[in-house]
Amino acid sequence: MGEEQWCSIHSDDVFNLLNSHPDGLSPEEAEIRLARDGYNEVSSKQEHGFFYRFFKQFASPLIYLLLAAAAITFILELYVDAIVILLVVLANAIIGFIQEGKAQHALESLSKLLVPEARVLRSGMSKVLPSRELVVGDVVLLEAGDRVPADVRIFYAKNLRADESILTGESVPVEKSTDSITTGCVSFGDQKNVSFAGTLVNQGQGRGIVVATGNRTQIGRISEFIRESKEMSTPLLRKMDHMSYVLSAVIVAIAALTFAVGLFRGYGAVEIFMASVSLAVAAIPEGLPAVITISMAIGVNRMAAKNTIIRTVPAVETLGSATVICTDKTGTLTKNQMTVTRIYAASRWYELTGTGYVPEGDFLQDGVSIDPMADKALMNTLKAGVLCNDASFKGVDDIDGDPTEGALLISGLKAGKFYLPRKDIVPFEPEERFMATLHENEDGSKSIYVKGSPEKVLDMCISQFDGQRAGPVDAEGILGASEQMASDTLRVLGMAYKDVPADVESIEAEDIKELVFLGLQGMMDPPREGVTEAIEKCKTAGIRVIMITGDHLRTAYSIATKVGIETEGALSGKDVGNMSDEHLGQRLDSVSVFARTSPEDKLRLVRLLKDMGEVVAVTGDGINDAPALKTADIGISMGITGTEVAKEASDMVLADDNFSSIVSAIEEGRDVYGKIQKILLWTLPTNGGQALSIVAAVLLGLTLPLVPLQILWLNTVTAIGLGVPITMEPKERGILKRPPRPPREPVLTQLIRRRVVFVSLLIVAGAYLTFFLKMERGGDIDAARTVALNTIVFFQIFYLFNSKSLHDYVLRDILSNKAMLLGIAIVLILQLVITYEPAINYIFSTAPILAVDWLIIMLVSSTVFFLIEFEKYLYKNGYLSQD
Repeated sequence: MGEEQWCSIHSDDVFNLLNSHPDGLSPEEAEIRLARDGYNEVSSKQEHGFFYRFFKQFASPLIYLLLAAAAITFILELYVDAIVILLVVLANAIIGFIQEGKAQHALESLSKLLVPEARVLRSGMSKVLPSRELVVGDVVLLEAGDRVPADVRIFYAKNLRADESILTGESVPVEKSTDSITTGCVSFGDQKNVSFAGTLVNQGQGRGIVVATGNRTQIGRISEFIRESKEMSTPLLRKMDHMSYVLSAVIVAIAALTFAVGLFRGYGAVEIFMASVSLAVAAIPEGLPAVITISMAIGVNRMAAKNTIIRTVPAVETLGSATVICTDKTGTLTKNQMTVTRIYAASRWYELTGTGYVPEGDFLQDGVSIDPMADKALMNTLKAGVLCNDASFKGVDDIDGDPTEGALLISGLKAGKFYLPRKDIVPFEPEERFMATLHENEDGSKSIYVKGSPEKVLDMCISQFDGQRAGPVDAEGILGASEQMASDTLRVLGMAYKDVPADVESIEAEDIKELVFLGLQGMMDPPREGVTEAIEKCKTAGIRVIMITGDHLRTAYSIATKVGIETEGALSGKDVGNMSDEHLGQRLDSVSVFARTSPEDKLRLVRLLKDMGEVVAVTGDGINDAPALKTADIGISMGITGTEVAKEASDMVLADDNFSSIVSAIEEGRDVYGKIQKILLWTLPTNGGQALSIVAAVLLGLTLPLVPLQILWLNTVTAIGLGVPITMEPKERGILKRPPRPPREPVLTQLIRRRVVFVSLLIVAGAYLTFFLKMERGGDIDAARTVALNTIVFFQIFYLFNSKSLHDYVLRDILSNKAMLLGIAIVLILQLVITYEPAINYIFSTAPILAVDWLIIMLVSSTVFFLIEFEKYLYKNGYLSQD
């Protein structure tokens, strides 16, 4: 039976169905069930071995071409080039291998949540067993500080409360009861009579019968979702793979065509083979994977400075392409620190400023700051909240105890210090709905302070403090104020007190009557600072924010509207479960708040959004979030409150748990993608120009303007000296004012493809022009090739400046990248060496050239800069279409 059904069955019937007893199973029966059902463990079996996962990283067309290029350069005895290419391939394989291992780590972390030992009853005797030996039907004993070892149906509870935030995201501990739930199927967050494996008992005592173990628990089901979630490729990697297939096919086809045409034209087989090899080596952008990796690595470092820790390098770019962020509420949009924001006392309203567990803030009445200690009604309400309280203030943002009591403690500390020695306590009981403490006053008299649900406290009051004395109870006004706070999604507690004789040393529940009502305190988990502004930036950037939380529907909707999430209403997990994918997809167009959701609901929503073509980022901190984190295009876990399971399943971790940090990271991600486009924009035409120069020579029966060794020199020197500095280009202005690129937009846009063709042809034309001019002026073949070689290098340098921006003019920022200027200087020095150093001349078949040759080279190669900037002018003014 599913856990949704156990909560609706009376505990006596649960024992009957499971053939168990409140005194537990017999040891013999437990052994039989253990043999039948297996151990209470979450499976973390690895599907593929180490070597399989490592060598799978080489399955890419571009990698195949790079390996072929390495083999050819090795045969040509160009060992340094072969080693460089192999190192690039190896680095990319290692990155992919590390990324693929994250799912296995997530499963292993999840299995660690099952505690090593559990206290159970066997034949009426209490004993401690390894939790892995628990079986269905066992009776488990629970008390404060225990982590629940399996899913259990509670049949005895005394002040039992559990922290289930790792499953539900709800920040307030859940009060557990034994009553059956008769309202039909409910989400596990509303199953007050069931405790789930991995959750923490933080108060009281209880007993429960085990109804699910191992993979059948909620944790186990989540582990199944993680295993079933396929390892998703990022949008960029998918596009790069597609580009690799196309590029590989084109290079092989052109090389084969060149070889065939060369043979037909009478070239020697060895000569034309070497020309074809030169063409392939020239066309393969062997530096491209390395430069892209460097660009992402720089993005990783920049994001780390903004509290964003990247676990998988491609996540840097993916976040920049996000069109939807599915965020949880507690701890991400909110502080996960309950805060009193409103007080009602003596028929007057008060507002409190300040958020979280920081005892700083003002008390406002009608918008005007007041001294709380000068207002007796307010002071006594605060005093009751501090004294009738088990929480303690450890320091700024650090409370030891229940979050609700922490909020009351901080609200009192904002006014001053209240301390009276405690003599006795009536602890909070869910059935009674109040707590009371007995204190000794400074004059030796005694007072009882009470807090609890407004209705319960009001029932025990016979008068109301009006600021001066006790008067008649305004029940209608108090209940109306309570309802008003509740409608604003505040958690409301009532405060009361009673003076008792000095000889009273203890109190019982029946003594708590004939009280004086003091006031109401309303609290909430407030939005984080900067979240509203961050969501507004998302809107400007064209990114939709969707809240998916395990918290209550009304609370979720209220917080969403406060922080600016645009939504047409809200849907519960039950609503989601009752909809078909088609209907839910339609509602997803307008609804951006989903509450009381299960892991299945969140996973389903993420999959639907991806099917709709969105690039989805998902935030989460609990184990319930792990499947969605792993399935999303990018999973974002919380560094402070996040479980290890969530972190291992994610691609990046927020060090400060703040949604605002995601927006900063998106800006960095968009910058990384922009740099990758610039890398492609510069790399492909320059490689294409080199390759086309060989194709043109073969097709037209011309002398090769470059020999293979010169092409390898070009690829090595310019890829490092000119390609790498692009990764250090300063961020362009207004990145977050642009809409996200269409998810299906190819990495090589129409504009980039046009420019690749245009610049490639321009480089070929320029190289042949200077080559033949040198030949006509009496230069030998080596000198002419040296001129052509330097022409191509200067084309690449001038075009590098164009590539600083795809759309904008670059003259204003032409000197902004110091690394680029340094790289150009190094390349120029190396070109002087290859041109004028005799030993290098001999190796690379180059020769010294004249000053006039340099002038011609500069004049011809600089044309690319002016033509591309003019092209940008035509695009900007609508004379050319970018489509």
